[in-house]
Amino acid sequence: MSPEDRGFQLGDGVYEVIRSYSGRLFHAEEHLARFRHSLAAVRIELDDVDRLGVIGLELIEKNGLSEGDAVVYIQVTRGVLPRFGPQLEHPARPTVYVGVAGVEPDARAQDQGVSAITVPDTRWARCDIKAICLLPNVLARLAAQEQDADEAILVRNGLVTEGTHTSVFGVRNGTVVTHPAGTQILAGITRAVVLDLCRQLDISVEQTPVQESELPALDEVFLACTTGEVIPVTRVNQRPVGTGTPGKLTGRLQVAFRGHVRALR
Repeated sequence: MSPEDRGFQLGDGVYEVIRSYSGRLFHAEEHLARFRHSLAAVRIELDDVDRLGVIGLELIEKNGLSEGDAVVYIQVTRGVLPRFGPQLEHPARPTVYVGVAGVEPDARAQDQGVSAITVPDTRWARCDIKAICLLPNVLARLAAQEQDADEAILVRNGLVTEGTHTSVFGVRNGTVVTHPAGTQILAGITRAVVLDLCRQLDISVEQTPVQESELPALDEVFLACTTGEVIPVTRVNQRPVGTGTPGKLTGRLQVAFRGHVRALR
């Protein structure tokens, strides 16, 4: 990447991360549709987005990752342009990067659960765009690490939005609750799969924000993300959630999610 690239200098770009199981991309169409949404929202034109998924599969094979778990990382920036020069009259050629890496599932997190803290959600107002400007997320993760926690749950105006790289779910009296899709959260692909699994399992769902003050009173809390799948949260702000152990409903969704993955292999 050129040092004059707007992604390098201004964070002017978007990205997508797609999970691969045994050489097959997980819900690639949905991921690429979200990527198109991000590109359109920041007004970067790119032809043949589907080709990026094909390139990801080729890289998985060439790097010997076809037999295990991996992720494909796709990033597109606006390209090389004067820092404050005209953009629309003379658009640059976008810079495209695709890389792959192996993934080692965190069995401890899935079996025993993780801890989290809450921090203010200081991100911009278009969290539905998967932009590469992630400094607020980085600082929140650092705050979690400083308190020996695994994740930071973001809170805006007293309401839980999501995690730094995860969707956040609560369980209240057998009902799964989570922040509705919109500009305040990134509509995760794994989040959508979890909601669909809830429907298949006849688990009621309320897409409504959870109050930060309500977190300790929830029966269960769990996270969902591309790399971690479904992860129980057993402590928030050093206080136990429910019994302080992974919840039964979370366990049901973990089993259902793994079954969903096997069906796609």
